[in-house]
Amino acid sequence: MPQPSPSPKRRGRLVRFGAACVVLSAVAGYAVVQYVSGGTGDPGCRVVSGGADGAAYEFTPEQAVNAATIAAVGTDRAMPERAVAIALATAIQESGLRNLAHGDRDSLGLFQQRPSQGWGTARQVRDPAYAADIFYEHLAKVDDYTELPLTVAAQRVQRSGYPEAYAKHERDAVLLAAALTGTSAATLTCDGRSRATASTGPAAVRAALTRDFGRGGAREGAGTGSKTGSKTSVGGAGKASQAAAGPPVARSSGRTLTLPVSGDAAAGGRGAAERGWQLAHWAVANASALRIERVVYAGREWVSGHSDSRWRSTGSTSAEAAGGAAAGGAADGVRIVTEQ
Repeated sequence: MPQPSPSPKRRGRLVRFGAACVVLSAVAGYAVVQYVSGGTGDPGCRVVSGGADGAAYEFTPEQAVNAATIAAVGTDRAMPERAVAIALATAIQESGLRNLAHGDRDSLGLFQQRPSQGWGTARQVRDPAYAADIFYEHLAKVDDYTELPLTVAAQRVQRSGYPEAYAKHERDAVLLAAALTGTSAATLTCDGRSRATASTGPAAVRAALTRDFGRGGAREGAGTGSKTGSKTSVGGAGKASQAAAGPPVARSSGRTLTLPVSGDAAAGGRGAAERGWQLAHWAVANASALRIERVVYAGREWVSGHSDSRWRSTGSTSAEAAGGAAAGGAADGVRIVTEQ
C-alpha cells in the first residue's frame, strides 16, 4: 500500500532541517580546513621568494609572531637556517603555527609537546620561546640533520605517528626561514592592522626582543648536527658556526627604537646584513601585536596600513641603501617606530 505523502507543514520542516544540516556541514568543513591549514582569519602577512620562482606563503599575524619567535630562538642558539626551516615545518604541521591549549592526550603548544614525555611543564611548552628552544635542543642531537630529508629530521625529534606529514610544509617553511633569518631581504610583509591586547610602545618592543632573542646565547652543541658538539661545522652545512648574538640593545628616542646591527667578522659583513634583515622582518611580523607603524633598514621602509604592504625605497644613497655592506652591516641600524 502506498504511503501517504507528508503534509505541506511537515515538508516545510524537512526542508528547513535539511537546509540547517547543509549549513552546519559547511561550517564544520570550513573549521576543519582552517584547522588543518592553520588559518585563523584573514592572512594579513605574506612572505615571497627572493628568487624568480614566484613562490609565496600567506599567514596570519598570530602565526607571524610565532614563526618569528621560532626563527629568533634558532639564531640565538647559532643554529643554521636549515634547522629553522625544520622547526617551522614541524610547527606548521603540529599546530598551524598557533600556540594551542589542547591536543592529542596532553600535547600542547606550537610543537604539540607532551609534558608527560619529558618536554617540560604544561606552562613551559605553551611558552613559544621555550618550546622552540627545547625543539632545537633535541634537533641538535640528531646526527647530520642538515643532510637528512626535512621530514626525517623532524620525525627524529617528534616521533610522530605520521612521519611523512612534515614534508608537505617544506616549501613554505624554507620561504619563512629565509625571510626570518635574514638571508632573503625585504620579502616579509604584514598589513600591520593593530590587534594589540597587551602593553605596546617601545618598552613592549624591548620586552619582546628579550623574549625571543635572550635565551642565554649559544649552548653546548648548539649549531651542530652531530652528537659530538663540535663547533667547527654546522651540521655538515659547510659554513662556520657563529656565536649567538643575544638580544639586541636598542637605543630609543620617543617612539623610535634603533637596533645597531653588527655581524661576525668572519662573515665579511654579510652576517651583519642578514642580522639586520632578520630584525627588520621580526619587527614587521610583530607589527600588529606591538603596534609598530614603521620599520626602516638598508634604504627601505615598511609602513603599516598600506594595501600592498611592500618594502619601499627611502631614496637613500648611503651605505645603508647598499644593504649595509659597509660599516658592519648597516649605517644606522634597524629603526622601529611604534604608534605610541
